[in-house]
Amino acid sequence: MTEHAAFSTSGFFSQEVADAYDRRNSGLKPISDSLHFLMRLLLADLPPDARILCVGVGTGAEILSLADAFPRWTFTGVDPSAEMLGVCGHRLGESGLMDRCKLIHGYVDDVAATGFDAVISLLVAHFIPREGRPAFYAAIADRLKSGGLFVSAEISADLEAPAFPAMLADWKQVQLRMGATPDSLDRLEGSLREVLGVLPAAETEALWQAAGFALPVSFFQAFMIRGWHARKG
Repeated sequence: MTEHAAFSTSGFFSQEVADAYDRRNSGLKPISDSLHFLMRLLLADLPPDARILCVGVGTGAEILSLADAFPRWTFTGVDPSAEMLGVCGHRLGESGLMDRCKLIHGYVDDVAATGFDAVISLLVAHFIPREGRPAFYAAIADRLKSGGLFVSAEISADLEAPAFPAMLADWKQVQLRMGATPDSLDRLEGSLREVLGVLPAAETEALWQAAGFALPVSFFQAFMIRGWHARKG
């Protein structure tokens, strides 16, 4: 399966959802702030003029988090949702960053440029079904320079593990902070199993290595959100 066929987040993000995305996620600001703080630490040793690819750039939160700290970095953001990309462009424009950014409507393999110093993909991979993950990670590796850094976070869990019911209960608390309704909470387990591509951590790590990355290092976990980093071999 090609990455285009596998990665179709655009159906998840209507204009209404895109416009409300940051407001809906504001209840999780302590989690996102921590994730972005650790991301900045992981990337701190990159060159002063580093080129960064943001896969599933969404509303541009990662670019905004990095741009002030690293004022000479340039960014390419790609997203299959035109609605989310529109919000991103507006936010980056308001922040005076568009001269350092290029936005692409599409998928990783629509990015012609290669040789990026780092690729960031936060809370994206779980939108890709299991069978599409190898192509997704391979496309990311293809766009990194040798030794380049991949940083990713996703919803990750072993849905068949004995601990999963307790993990699901914890995850419902996260969803409540995001405005979940009783009906959406009732559908949550089905969404994790049937709509999203949620993988156990060990499977994700094996897929990274198969795509040409060194052994992934786990650097973040907040309930079912888990993050890794690894260098391209």
